[in-house]
Amino acid sequence: MAAEPADITVTRLVWADRLLDQVETPKGALRITLGLGSGLARRASDPPGVVWAIGDRGPNIKVGAAVEDHGLASLSGLAELEGAKIMPRPAIGPTLAQLRVEADKIVCLQVLPLRDATGAAFDGLPGPGGDLAAMEPAFDLSGAPLAPSLSGGDTEGIVALADGTFRVADEYGPSILVVGADGVVVARWVSKGEGAALFGAAYRVEDVLPALSARRRLNRGFEAIALSPDETRLHVILQSPLAPEDEVAAEGRGSARLWTLDAQTGVSLAEHFYPFDAPETFRRDAAVGPVGPEDLKISEAVSLGGDQLLVLERISRTSKLYRVTLDAPVLTKTLVLSTDDWPQIDADLEGLVLLSDRDLLLSTDNDFGVEGRETAFFRVSFPAPLADGEQVAGGGGAPW
Repeated sequence: MAAEPADITVTRLVWADRLLDQVETPKGALRITLGLGSGLARRASDPPGVVWAIGDRGPNIKVGAAVEDHGLASLSGLAELEGAKIMPRPAIGPTLAQLRVEADKIVCLQVLPLRDATGAAFDGLPGPGGDLAAMEPAFDLSGAPLAPSLSGGDTEGIVALADGTFRVADEYGPSILVVGADGVVVARWVSKGEGAALFGAAYRVEDVLPALSARRRLNRGFEAIALSPDETRLHVILQSPLAPEDEVAAEGRGSARLWTLDAQTGVSLAEHFYPFDAPETFRRDAAVGPVGPEDLKISEAVSLGGDQLLVLERISRTSKLYRVTLDAPVLTKTLVLSTDDWPQIDADLEGLVLLSDRDLLLSTDNDFGVEGRETAFFRVSFPAPLADGEQVAGGGGAPW
């Protein structure tokens, strides 16, 4: 059973985003700040309180917001393009950050931009796409189309391995980046049949992911990635169900596909289906306006040990944490926490990591500050271990 809200302690930690750039628009300055709340991870060998964070593709603006909020009326003609994004500084791309929880604040220890083998920084642009994987159209502030990038990514999740390397989930492809301890991308795992589109990339391209993953809805690839305690397996979850016309299994309708992969090769080992809650049960979102199945998302996951995962299911304002055990094709969920019970927890939660067997660190995605939001971090402490009779990965110890 989930702990009662009275037994859970939520603390907002002190943090201030770092200013990266400022862009002048007809309606004033557009501030761009460091983004690092899209995903969190902890390496078991790191000192207590040290975690890794990653930001997503870089600063981007929906067409409607560019026109209404920033006065860029010349872009209004792009509004009908599905998934179109305006990228005011496309060179600002994915970045790793090493953080430390110190009492009730977060301290940044280092920032590590992702790079390819030539030393060039990864950017936030979509790749060229493939036979099945269409990509979001991207434009600059003048409305000119931005060319696809072989060294681009929408990085949304991260795990940290004992050997110093990382595996990073990319929402565009979807794909998994194999990243060295120095931030260099050495390989990219893509859906079977999609590798040819990345010919010429300055990293290895390996067509090993399930072919069906390429049929993800636009901008709904991988956000959630978790690492088993023995570091042999990765668990990745598509952010949303496939479109009905692309789904080939009855269990997949209304569910997100979860694949277990070999952590060293990316080869698929197992498949499960994660069923979503009814949209109207996300009360903070439903109170603002109509919500539907297309609004549901999986944004993060972390291993609790054994075959148990903690999964972050959300719309925008309401987020729910569910414990699942990978013991059946269709997963059964146990509620651990709903932010409907904790109004002080901000919207747009995307990062989740274990600080101990009963303490979580949560983070919000600030979207690089383009909408004026700050990254927020929350420590959530439970009265008992989060795992259901299993050893928590990297866990143990009292909260700090």
